[in-house]
Amino acid sequence: MRTFGVEEEFLIVDPVSGVPLPLSAEVMGLHDASSRAPGPSSRQMLSAELHQEQLEVITHPHSSLDGLATEILEGRAYADSLARKAGARIVALATSPQPVSPHPTRNERYDALVEKYALTAREQLTCGLHVHVSVSSDEEGVAVLDRIRSWLPSLMALSSNSPFWNGQDSGYASYRTQAWNRWSSAGPMEVFGSAWAYHALVAELSATGVVINPDFDARLSARHPTVEIRVSDVCLDPRDTVLIAALVRALVETAAREWEAGVEPDRVPAIVLRQGVWMASRWGIGGELLHPVTHRPDNARHVISALHDHVRDALNESGDADYVEEALERILGNGTGADRQRQAYELNGRLADAVTQAIGLTHRKPADHDSSGNGSPSWTRKPVLMAS
Repeated sequence: MRTFGVEEEFLIVDPVSGVPLPLSAEVMGLHDASSRAPGPSSRQMLSAELHQEQLEVITHPHSSLDGLATEILEGRAYADSLARKAGARIVALATSPQPVSPHPTRNERYDALVEKYALTAREQLTCGLHVHVSVSSDEEGVAVLDRIRSWLPSLMALSSNSPFWNGQDSGYASYRTQAWNRWSSAGPMEVFGSAWAYHALVAELSATGVVINPDFDARLSARHPTVEIRVSDVCLDPRDTVLIAALVRALVETAAREWEAGVEPDRVPAIVLRQGVWMASRWGIGGELLHPVTHRPDNARHVISALHDHVRDALNESGDADYVEEALERILGNGTGADRQRQAYELNGRLADAVTQAIGLTHRKPADHDSSGNGSPSWTRKPVLMAS
């Protein structure tokens, strides 16, 4: 079974006002000290990001949904425990509801980014969810990238969690997507056709002097034998992170099987796919999406159902099918993180309330345990794990 892991980016916020705080250096210092001591915290992987108001939590590779889900919960709890020591909290918001002037992280890499990209980099306080799935070779990886392009906006819609930007409602479900697409190489790509063609394009982009590691919506990892899917907002509810990871692994497995069977990729132009990205960013699951087969507007529920049908065999074989079915119905019935943020804000018209509620949802605890009684949540056998 293919292994998979996730990288979740979080905001560091004041627990009362909800304003992002530039404390990543302090939190990372606490992490470094904790990592040197024996115990569970020594296995946690944290990283600083472009701005001091954010932090990234990285899982190890896993073969089971249970194992990945458990580490997602542990990573969120661990990062939050460090932030609390600094007088802050970790929250899974893809953009800040409160106005903020981000503070860039000072190192050689980020200094160069801020110098080159100017306001685009200085304003880029956004938090995404990246899913890595193992592939056997670059050739298989590029074949996968070519065959999952049309399905990625559906993942964006399901994960949408960034309705606010700089103190106001953006009108988008995922405004992070709009901000992220300011980067020069961001967005969907044309069909590559081969690993050689992929690497040749990356080399040509690098030769321009603008791009070092391209920000494609999906790409080969530069560090791991994986494909990296980068379209999703960080998910407010950890159950949604688990859902996106399960769907991504199933998409990769389905695409690899299509390649082995000689099924040609859909060669829809990238500019058409970009319209699907925009629709998912604008409406989330609250409006029409571009259907991944017909490339025409369709009801969001129909589009998500098409995605589910497309990967159903892979989900059944991995044991993830029950969880995915329950999770999809929950999101389609109750809404995404963007919907939850707007609901919290509308109660009293306070952006701080959206952040306060989000802190609680970020660190929601499992309500059930597996049958062994060992305290680990059983994500595959009992799909509904947490109280709504």
